[in-house]
Parts: sequence; C-alpha cells; structure tokens
Amino acid sequence: MMRRWLLLLVGLLLASALFSWWRLWRQEHSQDRPILAAARRYGVDPALVKAVVWRESRFNPDARGKAGEVGLMQLMDEAAQEWAEAERVYPISEERLFQPATNTLAGTWYLRKMLRRYTRCDNPVPFALADYNAGRGNVLKWAQGAAATNSAAFLAHIGFPGTRAYVLAIMERRERYRGDFPPIITTNNGP
Repeated sequence: MMRRWLLLLVGLLLASALFSWWRLWRQEHSQDRPILAAARRYGVDPALVKAVVWRESRFNPDARGKAGEVGLMQLMDEAAQEWAEAERVYPISEERLFQPATNTLAGTWYLRKMLRRYTRCDNPVPFALADYNAGRGNVLKWAQGAAATNSAAFLAHIGFPGTRAYVLAIMERRERYRGDFPPIITTNNGP
C-alpha cells in the first residue's frame, strides 16, 4: 500500500514538472512568429531580438514598465513614434504598440538603429544593448579609450551594474536562442 502511494506521488511530481516545462517552453516560443518577421524585415539576428524580448517582457505583450515602456520590447513612446515616422505610419497609438507584430517591428527597427551606431567596434552588440537600456549619453561616457572600439573593455567600463547585467544576460540568452531560427541573410541595409 505504501509503495502505491509513493509511486503515485512520484508520478504526480513528474507530471507537474513536465507540465511546468511545457508551459515555459510554450511561453518562450509564443512570440517567435512576430520576432522572426521583424528580424527578417530589418536584417537583425532573430535570436538577439528574442533575447531582448525575453529580458524586457518575458514574452508578455501586455507588459508595462515603470517609466512608460510598453509591450514585448518595452518601447518608449519617443522610439515608437520615431519608427512610425520612418515607416510612414505616424502617429501610432499606444494600443497598437501592445500588438506583438507592431511592437517587435518597432523595437527591432530601433535595435538595428542602435547596432548601426557602433559599427566601428569589434562587436556592436554590447554597445547597442547598453544604448537600448541606458541611453546613448551613458554609452558615450563608458566608451572611452580602448572601450571605444573593444567590446570587452566596454563591458568592463559600463558604469551601471544593472546595465552590465542586462547586456550580459541578453548576450547569454541569445546563444540559447540561436537554434530557434533559421539564419538571416543580411544585406547592405542591415547589420
């Protein structure tokens, strides 16, 4: 009798763990379609876009930040309106920014803009992510001397521990997501 209860308990624990894993997997893949579409449109690595979405909103399209950021990629209104103007869909409502397709398009466009700012570096990704998180002014303060072109030196000079953790977390998660998407062929228009 005791053995049956033990087997039942083990079975329930395994079923619970399997269900939790499935829910997490499903959540992590819930936005793959709009992420891939935006990445293809703007020539950005979809694994990088997905890692930003993971860090910014944990794949929740209804996420709101404390400083007014909205949606999957936690866009500020100024960045979203800049995208909308460039794409000739200006003005864009906050309501539309909560739509996964719109938010990932605007956020990926903005991320591409950040990546293009730092093409003279050995790896523009840490610079772009720091800019996305802490702003260009802070990146310019941290990118002095060797840190102006060397991403390892730049990472060491990031003055906000939270921004350094943000950049490192996204870069690590990007590697995890690389197998989720086919490679994107970039053109002269994308990084």
